[in-house]
Amino acid sequence: MFKVAVVTVSDKGARGEREDESGRAIAEVVKAQGWEIVETRIIPDNIEEIIETLVELCDRRMDLVLTTGGTGFAVRDNTPEATLAVVERQVPGLAEAMRAETSKKNPRAILSRAVAGIRKQTLIVNLPGSPKAVRECLEVVMPALPHGLEVLTGRARECAQRH
Repeated sequence: MFKVAVVTVSDKGARGEREDESGRAIAEVVKAQGWEIVETRIIPDNIEEIIETLVELCDRRMDLVLTTGGTGFAVRDNTPEATLAVVERQVPGLAEAMRAETSKKNPRAILSRAVAGIRKQTLIVNLPGSPKAVRECLEVVMPALPHGLEVLTGRARECAQRH
């Protein structure tokens, strides 16, 4: 079982003006996988606060931090920049795969600026702010995440598959 934190990045959500549907969508998918949601947070689109939150969750040894929101073109969309400021190694294939697959359903999905990367032994993955898009993106990456997290957290040593 992996320890997961869900961070919703939304000015309106942080002020209580919007329901956190995308965070709930993430929690549903994660729990269906049998993983534990250790923490959920709703924070504003403030780059310093996003950075502080990500660093704190990584320092608390979450296995996976899933963010939702702040990946578009709006001036206050700061999640990718905050993520890149804290990760030590990027994992571009996750965001590339999400964009490639979800753009088949919605051409605007290629506009996502989401990124993924590793800080210490924590994987951080940015997801869009829409519940539908969150589910579609997780559907793309979820098959690969267990193995990646096992290797990252030292639970698996071998990457080669036996045939």
